[in-house]
Amino acid sequence: MTKQEREQKMVARLAEMKQYENALREQGVQYIAGMDEVGRGPLAGPVVAACVVLPADFSVLGVDDSKKLSEKRRETLYDQILEHALAWGTGEKDNHIIDEINILEATKLAMLEAVAGCESMLRERTGASVEHVLIDALSLDDLHKPQTAIIKGDGASVSIAAASIVAKVTRDRQMIAYADEFPGYAFEKNKGYGTKAHYEGIRAQGITRIHRVSFLKNL
Repeated sequence: MTKQEREQKMVARLAEMKQYENALREQGVQYIAGMDEVGRGPLAGPVVAACVVLPADFSVLGVDDSKKLSEKRRETLYDQILEHALAWGTGEKDNHIIDEINILEATKLAMLEAVAGCESMLRERTGASVEHVLIDALSLDDLHKPQTAIIKGDGASVSIAAASIVAKVTRDRQMIAYADEFPGYAFEKNKGYGTKAHYEGIRAQGITRIHRVSFLKNL
C-alpha cells in the first residue's frame, strides 16, 4: 500500500467515525462530547476518564480506539487532539475509592468529573455548554444531559476515540511515574495490569499503597 493509499484509507476511516457526531449536528446539536475510560481491569492504580469536545471540522487522521494504537502513536495523537479540541477534561478515582464503592461506581464518578472539567473549559472558551455526550458502553444516571451509550464506541465515534486516547495517555504516564516509586512490579510495562511480572512483584514485595485490595482477594 502506498503512502497516498494509506492516507486515503485514514480519511475514509475518519469520515466513518464521524457518523454519530454528524447525525447529531443534523439535528442542530453543536457541542458534542465523547467520553471514555481506561483502567477498569488493572490490579493497581486509578481508573481514569476523559471527555473531549471536537470541532465539526476536526481532521486529525489516525484517531481510533486507543487499544489499537502503539504507545508512540497515542502520544502523538494526544498532543494533536488537545491542540484541536474545543475543550476536554479528565477525571480519576484512586484504588481506595475503587475498593470502597467498586470499580463500576468509581468509573462513573470519574466520568462525571471528566465531563464537568470539559464543560468548564468549554464555557470559558466559548460560553457554550456541552449539549450531548457520547459514551463508550455506559449510561450515567447522574449526568443530567442528553447522552448516548455506544457499544464499542471507541471504535465507532471519533469523539469517544479521542477521549480514549486522552484517558489512556494520562493514565499510562501516571503508571510509568509509579514505576519509579515502586520498582519491582514492572508498572512501566504492564500499567498495573495482572501480568506475570506484576504478580511476581506482589509475591516478592507485597502490595503497595496503589494496589486495589478488592482485586487481590484470591492472592
